[in-house]
Formats: sequence, structure tokens, C-alpha cells
Amino acid sequence: MHRATLLSLASFVVPVVLVAQQTTVPHDSVQGAVRTVDVRTRSLEVTSGVGYAIRVVRLQVPAAVPITDRKSGQGTPINLAELKPGDVIRVSFGGRQTGFVAYTIERVGRMEAGVP
Repeated sequence: MHRATLLSLASFVVPVVLVAQQTTVPHDSVQGAVRTVDVRTRSLEVTSGVGYAIRVVRLQVPAAVPITDRKSGQGTPINLAELKPGDVIRVSFGGRQTGFVAYTIERVGRMEAGVP
């Protein structure tokens, strides 16, 4: 009886574990301008595109994500609150069930035209 209980329990747990492992999507990257930064929810939106093909990528930014500034040449660490609309960033990210999550963020410059 004990063996049957153990096997039936395993038959329910194994599929759940396998699905949980497959919730991430291979990472992608985007380079564009910061559209919004919300420090409270630790999220940001990046506008990217070519010509008329514009896309906005909304990303969650966990506290452990390294954010650097290329200006110094060595990638000086900065925090999320230092990113402002109009900053040009490069982000590597991945998809999860809750949306896109940033893995690394690098500020590469600042847009001068079109930013108030």
C-alpha cells in the first residue's frame, strides 16, 4: 500500500516540476531609449525600433540585476533610480510567465533630441 501511494504522489509531482522548469524563454536583447522607470515596482519600459517599426518592451528589474554605465569605460555600477527617460540602454532579458525580466542593463548614452 505504501508503494502505491508513493507512486501516485510522484505521478502528480513530476509533471508540475517539469512545467515549472520550462517557464523561462531563452534570453533576448534590446537596445533603445528608456521610456519610463518605476523604482517602486522595479520596472522600466524601453522603446526600440527601426523606421516605422517601433516596439515598447516592458521589463521587471530584480534587485540583483547589474546596472552599469558605459561612460566611464569600465562599466561603473549605478542603481535603477539613476536611469532617466531618454537614456539609451542595452538590456538582456528573458521571458517568464509574469512577463519579461531583465538580466543585465547597460546605459550606453543619452538621447539629446526630443527629450524635454
